[in-house]
Amino acid sequence: MPPVTEQDVLSALKSCYDPEIPVNIVDLGLIYSVQFAAAPNDNNSDKQDVTVDLTLTSQGCPEHVSISAQVKSRLEQLSGIRNATVNVVWTPPWTPERLSPDAKKQLGIE
Repeated sequence: MPPVTEQDVLSALKSCYDPEIPVNIVDLGLIYSVQFAAAPNDNNSDKQDVTVDLTLTSQGCPEHVSISAQVKSRLEQLSGIRNATVNVVWTPPWTPERLSPDAKKQLGIE
């Protein structure tokens, strides 16, 4: 099986939403980085571990635990992923400039 790519991860995460905003977390610009590491040699040696750094629209966001769990669960459903780690980071701070064109259109910001 071919290794999971960053694009595979981002496509999968388009099904994850901040419950307060009707736009997926990728189009919101909340994903800062995706990093892969080979899983230790065991029964799942063809799988990878993935670490995702993401932010939220504000540091006081009460949904950080829910969103992190949603991301971890979704990534671990990918057939080439053994384990997913989600880091919530605050640097650089999120700004509306990170919104994708689709997100801006959905939110009526054009």
